[in-house]
Amino acid sequence: MRQALELAVQGLGRTSPNPAVGAVIVRDGEVVGEGWHRAAGQPHAEIEALRQAGERARGATLYVTLEPCSHHGRTPPCTTAILEAGIARVFYACPDCDPRCAGRAEDLLARAGVEVACGPLTEEGRELNQAYFKHKQTGRPYVTLKLALTLDGRMATRTGDSRWITSEEARRRVHALRDQSDAVLVGAGTVAQDDPQLTARLENPRDDHQPRPVVLAADGISPQARLLRGPARPILFVAPGNIGFQACHGRTGVPPVPEGHAVVSPTHESPLSCQERGLGGEAPEIVPVPGADGLLDLPAVLTELGRRSIMSVLVEGGAALAGSFLHAGLVDRLLLFYAPRLLLDREAPGPYAPDLCVPRMAEALNLRLAGAELVGPDLMLTLYPSPVSG
Repeated sequence: MRQALELAVQGLGRTSPNPAVGAVIVRDGEVVGEGWHRAAGQPHAEIEALRQAGERARGATLYVTLEPCSHHGRTPPCTTAILEAGIARVFYACPDCDPRCAGRAEDLLARAGVEVACGPLTEEGRELNQAYFKHKQTGRPYVTLKLALTLDGRMATRTGDSRWITSEEARRRVHALRDQSDAVLVGAGTVAQDDPQLTARLENPRDDHQPRPVVLAADGISPQARLLRGPARPILFVAPGNIGFQACHGRTGVPPVPEGHAVVSPTHESPLSCQERGLGGEAPEIVPVPGADGLLDLPAVLTELGRRSIMSVLVEGGAALAGSFLHAGLVDRLLLFYAPRLLLDREAPGPYAPDLCVPRMAEALNLRLAGAELVGPDLMLTLYPSPVSG
C-alpha cells in the first residue's frame, strides 16, 4: 500500500477534479502491475495496473489508495475491470466520499466473491487526497498558506525587500509544492513588488504541468507582469466595476468586457489581448467578485476557484493577504519556513489582518503542530488550525 501511495503522489496537481490514486498488483509476493491516475479522463490507477499485469492479475491482490469507482463517468467503472481480470483480493486505503461510489465497491466486489477490506494506511490515504475530499464536500479548494519568515516573524524589510529570506533548499521545496498544486495565489501587491512568475521550476520535471497563477487584483495589475507570459492561463479576480484589465492599479475608464474575457488596456487605449500586445501566454481569465474598500471577498474567490475544478491552492501572498486568509478561517494547512536570521525592526511587516485588534491572548488563533523538518538551514513547520480554547 505504501508503494501505491508513492505512485499516487505523482498525480497531485494533475487529476482535478478527480482524486490522485495509485495502485499495485501483487501475485505470489511479486509486484506484477502498478499505475497511477495521470489526469482526468485518462485511465484510472487500477486500469493502468491491470493492463501491466495482464493475465498475471488473475488470483492476485490489488492494493489501491482509494475505494475503486463503481460508476460510469468519463471512463468505465474500475470494479467491472477488477472482476473481469479475476482479482482475488482488494485492499483500499480509504473510502471515497463521492456518493456515487461510497461503500458500493466493497459491496459489489464482495458479492462477486472478491475479498475486500479497507486499509492499511487509512490516515495516509485521507491525507493524500485531502484536497479532493474538501472540494467534493464543500465545492471549495483546499488552501495551503506558505510563509517565509525570519525568527522574529518578519516577511520582509520595512522597504519591502524579501529576497531571499530562506535558503535555496527551502525555495526548491516551495517549487515542489507548486508542482503538486492546481493554483498559486498572490495579491496585486506581490505582483507589483516582486513580479513573480508563479511557476513550478523543478530540476528534473516529469511533465509540463504548471499551476494556474491566481491574482487578487481589485483594480488590476501591470500588463507587463511576467505571470501573464507564463505557460498556464492566469485568473485575475477584480472588483465588479473593474472587469476591464487595467494597468498598475489605474482607475481610468476602460470599456467593459464580458466576464471571462481578459483585455490589457493601459489607461485609455483600446482593449487588446495579450497576444495582440505581443506579451505571449494565454489571455488571463478575469473574474469579478464582491468586495469593499479595495478588499475582495475571499470566500467568493474560493467558490469561484472551486467552480473551475481547482481543488488545491497554494497561497503565497504578502503580510496582509496571509493575515486575511488566517483571520477569515480559510486556511486548511499552514507551512512556515523559518530562516535562522533576525531583523529586529518593528516596522518590518509580519502577517497581519487589516483592522484587526486582538486584546486578549485567549482570542489568538490556535494551531496544531503536525510536523517539523529541517530544510537546509531553515525550519519548516506544518500546522493546522484548531478550535480556540477559552
